[in-house]
Parts: sequence; C-alpha cells; structure tokens
Amino acid sequence: MVGCWFFTSGPVSLSAKIERKGYCNGEAIPIYAEIENCSSRLIVPKAAIFQTQTYLASGKTKTFRQMVANVRGNHIASGSTDTWNGKTLKIPPVSPSILDCCIIRVEYSLAVYIHIPGAKKLMIEMPLVIGTIPCIGFSSRNSSITSQFSMDMSWLALTMPEHPEAPPNYADVVSEEEFSRHVPAYPPPIDCEEQLCCPVFAYIQEFRFQPPPLYSEIDPHPTEVEEIQPVSFML
Repeated sequence: MVGCWFFTSGPVSLSAKIERKGYCNGEAIPIYAEIENCSSRLIVPKAAIFQTQTYLASGKTKTFRQMVANVRGNHIASGSTDTWNGKTLKIPPVSPSILDCCIIRVEYSLAVYIHIPGAKKLMIEMPLVIGTIPCIGFSSRNSSITSQFSMDMSWLALTMPEHPEAPPNYADVVSEEEFSRHVPAYPPPIDCEEQLCCPVFAYIQEFRFQPPPLYSEIDPHPTEVEEIQPVSFML
C-alpha cells in the first residue's frame, strides 16, 4: 500500500506491506516499508498494532480502540529515504480475533505511519487476524505427520507355535461320577424286530459328555493323492 502527503517544501511518501494477514500470539510480524522525505521537516516512521472492540446490544454500538504493540524507526532528515527490510513487531498476548459473533467483535490492524511535526500523520493501515494455531509450512506438516506414525510396531509381529499342543485328556476333565450322574442308563434293545416296532426317539442324552476322539498328528483317513505327471509343451 502507498500513501503520500504533499507539502509546500515537497512530498512525503510511504509504501508498506506484510507477508500475510494471519498471525498468532508471540509471533513477530516482518514489515517491509519504504519512506521518502522530500519535505523540509524531520519525520519519524512508526508501526503499531491496534485492537478494536465493538459491542452490539439493543440496537446500540459501542467501540473501543487501543494500541497493543508498537515499534519505532530512525529519524529521516529532509531529502533522505529509509527502508524497512523486515523490521519485526512482536504480537503480545492478546485475545484472538472474533469476527462471526453478533454481539461482540474483536478486530486487529497493523498501522505503518509517519509522524510529521505540525501535520497529520501519514498512515497505512492493514487488517490482521490473530488466531490460536500458528501457520506451518507444508513440508513441516508432512514431517510432523511422519513422526507421529513412526512408532514401534514390533508388537504386531505375532509368533505362532511350531507344533500345536494336543487337547487335554477327557478323563482329566470329566470324572466318572459326573458322567454317570448326567447320563442315565438305558436298557439295551432285545432284538432288531422289537427295536423297529418301538417308536424312534433321539437319544441325545447318550452322547452327552462323550470323550472326543484321540488326538493324532497323523491323519487316520488319508486322502488319495493323484500323481502329478509333468506336461511338456512344444514351441
């Protein structure tokens, strides 16, 4: 932004800019400015951060404006120029900007101005947004994400046993007394004819607490494996 005052002895010009609009508490704002004094007066360049609080209630508005931080440059004599190549202005601990509330607003601005004796200040005011999360470059975000996921994942390497253990013996788990107590005694059938004439019942109780088959590492009923004969191809 550029500003200029004209006097009878000559003009006073000011141009200023900043890198971005958003900052956080504790950050330093680098200010780039060029000041040219063609007048006969001694001028002093300055910069300041202003906080504007606006309260809205019952159709009325009340505004407070105060300076929260400032910095001062060197005196510039008549016919001289000065340049700010990143002159820093640190942001003090202040409340963040409030821009989307219907009853209160907190706004900030950076003003670069020149104090001219006997005349109004030549001022350039740029809006600021004070937030809570500092701005970090894209590469820094990638490195932080990578560091978060570079944790020890060795606990995922589960080792399986080489040979599975055999199941426990059934006699060690179910005693004969418990077996006889839960399994009632059924009379054996007299002959096949009598068994067929009787109604058929599902004697489920006979199969309760029956021991499982013996564990064996060798399959007692192996399947027949067909011999695979090599096949040759003619090219």
